[in-house]
Amino acid sequence: MQTYRADILEIADEFTEAYVEVFTAPPFEHRGVEETRAAFRQRLEGDAHRDGFQAWIERSDDGRIAGFVTGWVTPVPFRTDRSYGSVLKRLGAEQVDELLIGAFEIDELGVSAHARGTGLGRKLLATATAEHPRAWLLAWNQNFDTLAFYRRIGWTEPKVVGEETDIIVFVSPA
Repeated sequence: MQTYRADILEIADEFTEAYVEVFTAPPFEHRGVEETRAAFRQRLEGDAHRDGFQAWIERSDDGRIAGFVTGWVTPVPFRTDRSYGSVLKRLGAEQVDELLIGAFEIDELGVSAHARGTGLGRKLLATATAEHPRAWLLAWNQNFDTLAFYRRIGWTEPKVVGEETDIIVFVSPA
């Protein structure tokens, strides 16, 4: 497994294609390929320069990206763009401060179709959380297989104190 920081941009095209493969396949088939490609590439350009950005890439024997995980330590103040506003609405400021601020935020986790069922998702999460035992991530509430996976490996959902949203927050096992 290779570890990257801002140097992830050296393989940005390849990484973007791996991301598009994962996040336009079911249950994300409603996402347009070109829009997903452009949006991820733009986000990656910014995220790679975030304080504490890290990425881990695992390749198949044929050299293709089989899986990836990216993230950073959640800073203060807690953001409100992207899905962060939904997180705040769902958990409330007190839980966000207690559970998420200063914890490693898994931003993207993906395993290509050809590598699913091999334990790679678990391995990627274990690698990221080995360096950052306090971690959290988001999942779409319609991605049932992924929700079941996180629950099966011991990630838990903080109590909802605000309003339900289409995202689910998970925190790493204690």
